[in-house]
Amino acid sequence: MTGPGGAVRRYQVEHRTKYSYSGEVTNSYGRAYLTPRDLPGQRLLSHDIRIDPAPSDRSVGADVYGNITSYFHVTTEHRSLTVVGESLVEVDAPLRDGGPAAEPWEKARPTGANGPFAVEFALDLHPPEITAELAAYTAESFPPGRPLLDAVAELNTRIHDDFAYRSGATTVSTRVADVFAARAGVCQDFARLAVACLRSHGLAARYVSGYLATDPPPGKERMVGADATHAWAAVWTPAAHGSDRAGHWLDLDPTNDQFGDERYITAAWGRDYADVPPLRGIIYTDAKDSTITVSVDVTEIGIRPARDVPVPHDP
Repeated sequence: MTGPGGAVRRYQVEHRTKYSYSGEVTNSYGRAYLTPRDLPGQRLLSHDIRIDPAPSDRSVGADVYGNITSYFHVTTEHRSLTVVGESLVEVDAPLRDGGPAAEPWEKARPTGANGPFAVEFALDLHPPEITAELAAYTAESFPPGRPLLDAVAELNTRIHDDFAYRSGATTVSTRVADVFAARAGVCQDFARLAVACLRSHGLAARYVSGYLATDPPPGKERMVGADATHAWAAVWTPAAHGSDRAGHWLDLDPTNDQFGDERYITAAWGRDYADVPPLRGIIYTDAKDSTITVSVDVTEIGIRPARDVPVPHDP
């Protein structure tokens, strides 16, 4: 929902990825999750993906979670490949008025009756990521009967305080248990850690990929390309008694110790990072070396009062 006095912000997002190779590539197959979702509280106004060299074949579809995926096949020989996603998005300020999130956290465990589409997100991954140590760590914030919102807020803060943000400490294939042991990682690691913690107590949690609009330091001009892709977690809460809604997902960002707001732009979600990487692919080449450079720019281009926005309903 959007509350009184909230804001509706409009953003221009450019996500540029360039691959460079030491030899010729004869074929590149790619799959991209670069299209922000159309959601209650978020509207995709325009979107385009530019690819150089131009692909000989491309298509757009939706995956099982409703994320928009773009496929492409480049058959022109090349030593570099550039993929640029450009989006215009509006995001509403959320309203958190308690409701089911103020109820004991145990009531937020999904079942086939109250949250059939959320049940999948309460299951562990394969291979398993939930350990006894992880469950014990989570239990400190989830004593019996504690309101869900309070428990999640504390867990969010503890991950932020207990784990160091350290670029290069992990890779996309690093296990949650290894992040937990090292007490270090990046936003993707902290999102995956939070998801595993929540699932260890039977709650439904999903991994969210997207963008976070950031402000420059006081007195400094905003630097183009200084932003980055971001990742956070979301926990499911059941619908209020008597409501015909299917429940609500509450975004939490342990990297920054805050809940999601109008600065967060959702691109895709899944059970894990592996479901929704921004870009993945296969190439055919004899090249021995390759490099990748990623530049993201999130520019706020407008703001208006929330009173102009109808109150949305979660799907």
